[in-house]
Amino acid sequence: MEFNKISEKWQKNWEAKEIFKTKEDKKKEKCYILEMFPYPSAAGLHMGHAFNYTIGDIYSRFKRMSGFNVLYPMGFDALGLPAENAAIKAKSHPKEFTEKAIQNYIKQMKDLGLSYDWSRLVKTCDPNYYKWNQFIFLKFLEKGLAYKKKSAVNWCSECKTVLANEQVHDGKCWRHESTDVELKQLSQWFIKTTDYADELLDKVDDLDWPDRIKSMQKNWIGKSYGTEINFEINGKTWPIFTTRPDTLFGVTFMVVSAQHQELNSLVTEEQREEVDRFLKKIKSVSEKEMMVVEKEGVFTGSYAIHPLTQEKVPVYAGNFVLADYGTGMVMSVPAHDQRDFDFAKKYKIEMKEVISSKNQELTKAYVGEGKLINSEEFNGMESKEAKDKITKLLQKNKLGKKTTQLKFKDWLVSRQRYWGTPIPIINCESCGQVPVPEKDLPIELPHDVKFGEGNPLETNKEFTDVPCPKCKGDAKRETDTMDTFFDSSWYYLKYCDPNVKEMFNQKAVDYWMPVDFYIGGAEHACMHLIYARFFTKALRDLGMLSFDEPFTKLFNQGMLHAEGGEKMSKSKGNVVLPEVISKKYGVDSARFFLVSLAAPDKARDWDEKGIESTFKFLNRVHEYVKSVKVGKSAPRTEHRVNRAIEQIEEDIKSFNYHTATIKLRILFDKLESEISKKDLESVIKLFAPFCPHLAEEFWEIIGNKPFISLESWPKVNKSKINEKFDKEEEFTDKAVSDIVNILNLIKTETKKVYLYVLPNDLEFYNAEDISRRTNKEVTIFKVNDKDKCDPENKSKKAKPGKPAIYIE
Repeated sequence: MEFNKISEKWQKNWEAKEIFKTKEDKKKEKCYILEMFPYPSAAGLHMGHAFNYTIGDIYSRFKRMSGFNVLYPMGFDALGLPAENAAIKAKSHPKEFTEKAIQNYIKQMKDLGLSYDWSRLVKTCDPNYYKWNQFIFLKFLEKGLAYKKKSAVNWCSECKTVLANEQVHDGKCWRHESTDVELKQLSQWFIKTTDYADELLDKVDDLDWPDRIKSMQKNWIGKSYGTEINFEINGKTWPIFTTRPDTLFGVTFMVVSAQHQELNSLVTEEQREEVDRFLKKIKSVSEKEMMVVEKEGVFTGSYAIHPLTQEKVPVYAGNFVLADYGTGMVMSVPAHDQRDFDFAKKYKIEMKEVISSKNQELTKAYVGEGKLINSEEFNGMESKEAKDKITKLLQKNKLGKKTTQLKFKDWLVSRQRYWGTPIPIINCESCGQVPVPEKDLPIELPHDVKFGEGNPLETNKEFTDVPCPKCKGDAKRETDTMDTFFDSSWYYLKYCDPNVKEMFNQKAVDYWMPVDFYIGGAEHACMHLIYARFFTKALRDLGMLSFDEPFTKLFNQGMLHAEGGEKMSKSKGNVVLPEVISKKYGVDSARFFLVSLAAPDKARDWDEKGIESTFKFLNRVHEYVKSVKVGKSAPRTEHRVNRAIEQIEEDIKSFNYHTATIKLRILFDKLESEISKKDLESVIKLFAPFCPHLAEEFWEIIGNKPFISLESWPKVNKSKINEKFDKEEEFTDKAVSDIVNILNLIKTETKKVYLYVLPNDLEFYNAEDISRRTNKEVTIFKVNDKDKCDPENKSKKAKPGKPAIYIE
């Protein structure tokens, strides 16, 4: 097909001349445009990915033509569990498997005509990249932002390894479906993200991001204001956070997380067997699963001492309390909390009403505020006053204090898997945890490891058995690897400077950062986007950066569904592949069609008939460019071209690509058989961001030298814009629509159409244009024309901007 030959030709020319290669230029205003880099799966790109990348490419091409120095790079989030699992399944090594997938992605991306600067390619599996992960980790360690502590994990006894939450299916290992997952306490590495919680929260409203993403980040950080109350258990003080100190006298039991590392110290010998039985039932440390499982618990045998009444309160272990929220224990007030109410009913625990609900019987928890009862000297007080007074009493007696609590947790970055960045620590019995000297970085992943026998890195003794950097004695290398969110938390900085000798060049980062326009899915709101913000702030405080936020503007693209609105998936067999569509219709047809369906942030359905229509339209444009007479434009054409430049520029700036494509269609349909070269060049330039290959070909057809991609965006000549033409087109369009509707209703053979217009409106109607578009003979009369043909006196119905119509 001719379109495919055109695409191949211009892709080769772009690559040969490196026309999208970027360098710093202080004379130009910079624009850094970036899509969230993909994990390179073996399946490759589908049409949904193509849509996502087309959004950024259109904007990049527009900004480049508008005179900006554009940085538009691409890379691959290439480490992680999916690649490791897929490689094992394919009986391949993750390194070879990933490299093959990356090459396929690059080919597909080039085939889409994406104008990336490939000289800045980042692959997180490259030791020259993850060396700097290790460098950052060591800097965090120096600053006290990295530390190790025990934490609950999912453990498979068959795999002899830790499982991610997503690898636990209904309490079973994803690989061994008959093996129950166990909970284990392991010593793991954390990053102290909570040190930046206040700044992450306080600055989120300043971001030019979608409101729902900002709300999701606020909820994820989850700052609550309340009171910390000291309960004594077995001689030890446990500070318990609550937002409802007014219910303190209603506490009838406590619940400690079943994952708490100090749970054993609370379990009495009499209850040991029962607690162990209960713990074996818990199948995952996933917070998501905790929210949906039935709330269960077991009495530990210990009691807490109520700080104000000195009553003994039983302590339960429960499957619904997070170990790392506060102290991992909550006070339970069943009369005034529905979750506690359900738990108390199940285990026949006493309920004590302390806020008057005026209910005769407790059939459900009363969770509102009100007057206190059964609360000693606080009886009769309203909740708001009681919260303050009870907190003050606790503070006075050193039994509590006013405080804030975060849902946000420190970031667990340890992974007991192979395909990740090795943590640069050596464990020595004499010296403890010793950082690897910076001169020895990178610590590279060994190629020869065995999978399926616990942590793969532990199977390579050359990797694990090393001398201690301090005492030179025998030591063991850390075999945990980093969470791959570590890799994606700073990759945007590396694009600014691709050299491998340093993490990044300060001048280059100062020139390009922050990212001006960041495109990606809303599903990354609470992981990647928070971690990237944290990294920027932490690196700033280490003296490496001079700005506070990484991404100025964030754009969430809409989802592309299969025909009928279903999600595309291999299992349903409804995945639309770019290479298949390009072969049939050409890549520019796919690009133009994808963005014409709806606004880029809205969902859309694939439609085979729709792309066929686009293909036919672009063929008509191609034929027009080849055959049009280049001479002089009529005033109406000059008006239409300049009006289109003005409107399409605004549409692209505001990412209303769908309305821009509509205006391009309307403009083309109204072009005349003769046009000036300048106006024809402007029309082709308007197509260039959307259909770059065809635009290059059109540019060459009319006798210009390559490349239109590097030409200037057309400038509006306002003197050529005539408001009268706009009004004429508006009136004519309405008249055509009304005539067509009437013809569809009467469905009889007609020869002539008569329009009756008000005298002041006559100049806005073009009989020749209306005749051509309706395929009927059209005559236009003023309503006061004495010689008009009006057999049914229809002219009386004419209104301003709405002619009366008679069809003969």
